[in-house]
Amino acid sequence: MNDIPLCVSTSHKPGDNYVQSFARGLEVIRSFSASAPQQTLSEVAARTGLTRAGARRILLTLQTLGYLESDGRLFRLTPRILDLGFAYLSSMPIWDLAEPPMEALAERVRESCSAAVLDGLDVVYVLRVHTHKIMSTNLAVGSRLPAFWTSMGRVLLAALPEDELRERLARLPRQPYTRHTVLDDAALLARIAQAREQGWCLVDQELEEGLISVAAPLKSRSGAVVAALNISGQANRTSTEMLREQLLPELLQTAQTISRLLRTR
Repeated sequence: MNDIPLCVSTSHKPGDNYVQSFARGLEVIRSFSASAPQQTLSEVAARTGLTRAGARRILLTLQTLGYLESDGRLFRLTPRILDLGFAYLSSMPIWDLAEPPMEALAERVRESCSAAVLDGLDVVYVLRVHTHKIMSTNLAVGSRLPAFWTSMGRVLLAALPEDELRERLARLPRQPYTRHTVLDDAALLARIAQAREQGWCLVDQELEEGLISVAAPLKSRSGAVVAALNISGQANRTSTEMLREQLLPELLQTAQTISRLLRTR
């Protein structure tokens, strides 16, 4: 999949307890990506908006802590950075509960299966079960995609209060990823309302040509939507009709199974 711009939440405004240096350190970490796996000092400064001196202090601090390594010119992340994400995953038992049903689902339908949560304007993948089929997407745990144009994103957005949903929509960057991408506010709200009403969402090639997916919510004991589950496939071998008629029932059954497991925790 082509690089998708990261949508960073700006809903929380800095207050008196805001630690700017810590925030800048996180920005430096986020500046590394698949398109920029290693960077010079100047490149980090340009990508983060920091001065060279400020970027240098943060890079050397992260290097001292073992989160970065350098050959003297280029900086790159080390495997230790995974500790930060693992702390989140290990603190959420939902993923241990969800993985076996997801593996069984992927085996039955022979399509990739994923779980994601909402973070600002993005969905973040927290669990993914691949099939052996070759797909154009290269998604893994930690991958981010724009929520308004993904099936899991619309399922998660559908669970938000109306005023919060509209606030996020108001600060949404508009980009036509494909000729199918829906950009109109009213149309986007209608798609999300439909997902809320029917309890699932299908997105047909809005984010990437040839990629279709269908998603359903995962609910906690209180009935709150805590994550979304989806099946994705390629349009040239999996039609929208097939998704609705054959794969959607399997997806809904698995989502209900995982939600029942969550209610026991």
